[in-house]
Amino acid sequence: MSFEPIFQSVSTMDGPAYWFLNSLNIVIATTDASGGAFSLVHHTAPPGHATPYHLHHEEDEAFFVLDGEFTFTCDGKKTIVGPGGYIFLPRNIPHGIKCTGPAPSTMLILAMPGSGFVGMMIEMAKPAEQRTLPAPTAPDIERLTLLCAKYRIEILGPLPD
Repeated sequence: MSFEPIFQSVSTMDGPAYWFLNSLNIVIATTDASGGAFSLVHHTAPPGHATPYHLHHEEDEAFFVLDGEFTFTCDGKKTIVGPGGYIFLPRNIPHGIKCTGPAPSTMLILAMPGSGFVGMMIEMAKPAEQRTLPAPTAPDIERLTLLCAKYRIEILGPLPD
């Protein structure tokens, strides 16, 4: 398969922005733009924001914390990552993330190949009206579970304590 690179520059000011599960997510690169290799998302979460415990069957994820603090739970083990920290979470291993900093925290999410996470996120999310955190709302867990299944992501329940 040949790939014709898409030479582009995308910033957090002009990438498509989405409100997803009470966080702000700006798509920097899609799998289409990377020839199927990865997607890259700039993620901002409010204090206390948490993902469900889940696993990806088709993609690996890497995270680089820009500011604030996130606690990553991978296969039951917790790792706290602050500014400048990196963590890799491989496919088929349960994991989840919680923003444990006292203020909104940001990180880059690299998903490889990335079409599952970003596809699910875009389908579940609302386009952001502003590049700010959305007003908190209760997530539609039933819809999230169905969309995740469509993209080969399995929701396992809430994050373990």
